Amino acid sequence: MTDTPLSPETLDRLRASFDAQGLMRHLGASIVAALPGHVTLRLPFRRELTQQHGYFHAGGTAALADSAGGYAAFTLFPPGHDVLTTEFKLNLLNPAQGDWLEAEGRVVKPGRTLTICQLDVWGVGGGQRTHVATGLQTLICIKPRPATS
Repeated sequence: MTDTPLSPETLDRLRASFDAQGLMRHLGASIVAALPGHVTLRLPFRRELTQQHGYFHAGGTAALADSAGGYAAFTLFPPGHDVLTTEFKLNLLNPAQGDWLEAEGRVVKPGRTLTICQLDVWGVGGGQRTHVATGLQTLICIKPRPATS
């Protein structure tokens, strides 16, 4: 949306929310860039994240894309609000391989309630960056609820 840096408060909210995600922590993902309406996540290659042919599993690819888009939308939400995905579609373009995956979420249409994001995932390694997935996502801005165990 813009090249303006996130406010320190928004960056703190973003990091706290991301750090609270068990799945992203389990996969080993991290935030590598965050601007208003645009977030990039990275997932290093580990054998535990592969399918039977040695490529990153589509489930990990999809989870990374979903979180990148979710956090891109989250950067535009007001304090005291949170994000949930209501729908997403991901097209797998090439085998997901490389030293890491990089997922970019970019807000296409912000809204008070629903926000639309473009999702792109790249396999990076050996001096190459290969587009492995692209998709579209709808997110909803919610008031946070207590987590259930």
